[in-house]
Parts: sequence; C-alpha cells; structure tokens
Amino acid sequence: MTDLLWQKPGVRVDQRIQQFCAGDDVILDREFFLFDIRASAAHAEGLQRIGILSTDELAAIRRELDVLADDFRAGTFVLDDRYEDGHSAIEARLVERLGDTGRRIHTGRSRNDQVLVATRLWLKDRLATLQSLCGEVAGVALERAQAERDMPLPGYTHLQRAVVSSLGMWWAAWAEGFVDNAMRARDTLAWVDANPLGSAAGYGVNLPLDRDHTTAALGFGRLQVAATYAQLSRGKFELAAIEALSSAVLDLRRLAWDLSLFTSAEFGFVALPSQYTTGSSIMPNKRNPDVIELMRASYASVAAGRAEVEHLLSLPSGYHRDLQFSKGAIFHAFGRGLGALGLLPDLLRNLEWKPDAMRAALDPSMYATDLAVDLAREGKPFRDAYREAADPARWSGGDPAASLTARVSPGAAGDLRLDVLRERLSALID
Repeated sequence: MTDLLWQKPGVRVDQRIQQFCAGDDVILDREFFLFDIRASAAHAEGLQRIGILSTDELAAIRRELDVLADDFRAGTFVLDDRYEDGHSAIEARLVERLGDTGRRIHTGRSRNDQVLVATRLWLKDRLATLQSLCGEVAGVALERAQAERDMPLPGYTHLQRAVVSSLGMWWAAWAEGFVDNAMRARDTLAWVDANPLGSAAGYGVNLPLDRDHTTAALGFGRLQVAATYAQLSRGKFELAAIEALSSAVLDLRRLAWDLSLFTSAEFGFVALPSQYTTGSSIMPNKRNPDVIELMRASYASVAAGRAEVEHLLSLPSGYHRDLQFSKGAIFHAFGRGLGALGLLPDLLRNLEWKPDAMRAALDPSMYATDLAVDLAREGKPFRDAYREAADPARWSGGDPAASLTARVSPGAAGDLRLDVLRERLSALID
C-alpha cells in the first residue's frame, strides 16, 4: 500500500487494524472514482482562483486528472490494495506524475468533503436514471392502457374475485404509480443537488475558497452553506435517495406479484416473453418466471440498504468513521434496484395477454356491486340495495363491456382519464 495520507513519523501501522479500518473501501470507491476525479479538477480550479496554484500548475493537474480518468475507464489504472481508498489514489497519482504540484491538491479540503461531493454527484446520476426509468415504465403502461382499455380482466380483493375490471385500469394504475415515482426521484434529486465541497472536515478552512465557482463547475443547483451541516447531512441525503428508489421498487414488487399469479396455470392470464423465463435443472416441462421473481426480491436489497444507513446515524455532530459503511449500502441498493427496474420496460412492452382466460374467470357474482349501485341510483337506500344484490338469485350473468362502460367515476374503466396522466408524464419529461 502507498504511504497513508495521515501516517506520522514514529507511528506503527498494524496491518490487521488497517485492513479492518480500510475494509473494502478501495473496491467500493471504484463506483465513485470518476466523480471524485471530476470534483478534484473543480477543487484545483478553485485553488488557482485564490492563488494557491499557478495557471501552469492547474493545467498540469487537469491534464493528469484527464489521463487518470481515461486510464481508469480503459482498465489500465486499477483501484486496488495499493491504495487506502480512491481519494488517496488520486493524490498518489498526481504526486507520482507532478511532484510538489500534486502535493498541493489537498490544500483546503478533507477526505470528508471529498466523499460527500462524490456521493452527491453519484446519487444525482443514479436519481436521474431512476427518474428516466420510471418515466419509461409509465409511458409503456399508458400506451398499453390506451390500446387495451376495454379488455375485461377480473378485479380481486383479498385474492378473491371481486368485480369486473379491465386491462385499461390495470395499466393505468401502474402508469400513475410510476409517474409518481418519477416525480419523487426528480424532487429528491433537487434536494440532493447541493455542493458540500469546501466544507473540509466540517469546520471550513482559513482560506477564501471559491465555493460558488465549484458549485457552478460541478453543476450543483446550490451551495450547501453551513460547513458543519455538510457532515450532519451525510446519511440523511443517502436515506432520501434510497427512499425514492424504494418507492419505485416497491411498486415493481407488487407488479411482479401480479405477473407471478397471472402467469400461473391456475390463472393463465398472461404469457411472458421467452427471454424472461428459464428452465428447470431437473423438470423438462418447466419454464419458470425467474426474472419477475428476482424483480420481486430486489426490494429486499433496497430495504436492507435503507436500514443499514439509518442504523449508522445514531451519532453526535461532526464526522465519525461509522459513516464509511454507508457507501456499500447505497451501492448495493441502487445496483440491485436499478438493475431490476432497467428490465421492466421491455418486459411490459412484450408480455401477451390471454383474453379468453381472463373472460372465462368472470363469474356472475362479480356484477353484484354494479347491481347494488344501480338499485341505489334508482332511489333505494344503499344498505337495502346491498342486501338485495347479495342474493345469488339476482346474479343472472352480466355483460363485461356494459359493466366497464357504466363505471364512470373518474379513474374507473368508463373514465380512465389517461390524458391527465399523459400531461403529468410530459411535464416530467419536459
């Protein structure tokens, strides 16, 4: 390992303790590394603006940071156990290439604000991806809601047949859900979009750092003003990001549950694209819905990440090393969650419904609620109408198309208001 940034003469480093403290930090920092390089370039610009670096020194640092980023992308520079973490790797590379000029890069900053700025930049990128995926899912659901709006589908409560529903209603539910999820991702991104660079270890430094410049250079929406709050906010904004992710993955879990049921022989309502199923290792007859089952399971990883970060935050003000463990939690949560969501749009585009099976599952009892409401509309007190409609003798069959057309309350099958959902989605995209 290269010399530790904090190592002092006469202090012996116990390798077992160092391994425990560093853990898998240098491996995890591969996720952050390009963002850390970008933030280092902005910090160097800020140092040049206040006279700590010369114009030539800044140019040299920027050049070497660009080369380092290219080498990292190409795999010719690898973050490994030669380094304590990604931050020290950047400094070591600059010192190796530039000598004393490289040693100036850490002036006015701490690894604390380095990790904060890299985390916020990384989360902005992931939240933008989350918003985009949710918008794409909503768009697919709206297209299919329009195309299949009148196709009857049994509606269930308590997993029991309840009322006649439609594919239009099923798709519209997921469309609105993912519009909401995209809105939450957008709003969370705006909240995370604050620049902590220049807060150092949480108490500022005795230099007139140009924090407004680094805010603009890194594309942040605003400056995180209070240096101490920059540290207090760590964990808090990661939680907010995971909660935005969990909102979408929770909907994914429930959607996957529907498809798990609907693809079973007992329902037989839908066929998945063949690439979304796998075979059994022993039973030649099987095609298993493994993909949607793993989509359903992905929420567990997101929830685990949230719990891990939340439990780290029983801390007083100031920086504490406990917070190091938040990195693995957010990487795992977003890796698993976005991985599952990324497969969803094509799945929804290509699944095939089986209208005959859906229609065959409609039994006469499912029109009882329609009958009760019709009787109430004719003037009967609803409880009297309810008791009358509960009599199986009144269940003489029904017309699913008429049932759906008559369901005219806003948002029901007869008045889906897909145009309203399209407008909300368009506003998000714009």
